[in-house]
Amino acid sequence: MTKKKQLTKAEEEIMQVLWQLEKAPVKDIIAELPEPKPAYNTVSTIVRILESKGFVDYEKQGKGHVYFPIVKKQDYSNQSINSLVDNYFQGSFKSMVSFFMQKNDISLQELESVLNEIHKDEKS
Repeated sequence: MTKKKQLTKAEEEIMQVLWQLEKAPVKDIIAELPEPKPAYNTVSTIVRILESKGFVDYEKQGKGHVYFPIVKKQDYSNQSINSLVDNYFQGSFKSMVSFFMQKNDISLQELESVLNEIHKDEKS
């Protein structure tokens, strides 16, 4: 994935819904959002911004549009994590893991479990 722009909190909230639904018109996106529900025009505007940023596309359906993500959640997650590491931990994953271990009181067993998952993913 080429480097995409970071999403605002509102844009990311819409993307989370689209990744979950896979395809949806604006009214279905709104239905999945928590109360208080944003206005239709607000969500429609955010979806169009996401389209201009290259995160979503649409197909015509009747008089309206059905939107779908064109950036995979995994790709955006990877980019976001890399950005977090670069911006807050000087590019060091070791520093990030150390920070989260200290702040979240992670046990050695939990860390071993994470490392085992990583090794399992590397082999597949």
